[in-house]
Amino acid sequence: MITRHHFINGHALNGPLPPGAEEIIFGLGCFWGAERKFWQLGPGVFLTAVGYAGGLTPHPTYESVCSGGSGHVEVVRVVYLPQLISLEKLLQLFWESHDPTQGARQGNDIGTQYRSVIFTTTAEQLLKAQTSRTAYQNVLLQKGYGAITTDIAPAPTFYIAEDYHQQYLAKNPNGYCGLGGTGVLYPMPASGQ
Repeated sequence: MITRHHFINGHALNGPLPPGAEEIIFGLGCFWGAERKFWQLGPGVFLTAVGYAGGLTPHPTYESVCSGGSGHVEVVRVVYLPQLISLEKLLQLFWESHDPTQGARQGNDIGTQYRSVIFTTTAEQLLKAQTSRTAYQNVLLQKGYGAITTDIAPAPTFYIAEDYHQQYLAKNPNGYCGLGGTGVLYPMPASGQ
């Protein structure tokens, strides 16, 4: 098996994780721009990798996901060190980086692969993600937005995407990124700083 490494920090994409590391999976539109937002958070984010999750097709390809028939979402797997960065900080970035009320689209990117999702790996993550959705829904409603369509569920199988998609916007600085948030700030709890 070939070990692939993160283009920014050199960590093995399929390698051992440091003690205490946790992982969570986010879908918030095109995974190129989504991944960049998370790796830019700094040293608390140990690793990011783009891939596919949440569908029915085993071992999907980019083409099968874009066809809409696989049911998968373009996602970012984020491995983080809770002692250096809080889950709340990751959730804040997630909510503020896209419009979670758009259903199967983000801006001009239309299709089920662009739907908003949070796939959790622990019961605590699941609870915090659900709580964060409620908190953000309240402020969105105050600003005139509709219902959040984000799915939150325990993580299904994560299928890592093809090599050329990994850290794409670091390798192609002028590449496409269609992500845009609502401009509505997430109400960060005092404990989440």
